[in-house]
Amino acid sequence: MIIDQILPSSKETAKKGFEADIKSEKPIRSIVKAMSWRVVGTIDTMIISWFITGELTMALSIGSIEVVTKMVLYYGHERIWNLIKWRKQ
Repeated sequence: MIIDQILPSSKETAKKGFEADIKSEKPIRSIVKAMSWRVVGTIDTMIISWFITGELTMALSIGSIEVVTKMVLYYGHERIWNLIKWRKQ
């Protein structure tokens, strides 16, 4: 379960979780993480845009453009970081 990974029940579980975190991730994981993060980020952008412009249509337009560009940027960023050996075993 995800909660077990976040709040490990023992030191051994915590150690295994840490070791798993520092291994390379597969590209599909990066894609799913990018998509889930973009849902959160896009909702935030739309709310801020709506607050600033006062126009829901403008907020939705800004959010729909930004979701695509930032997903691509995040995926690239994630894959580059996966190539960096720093703090990996």
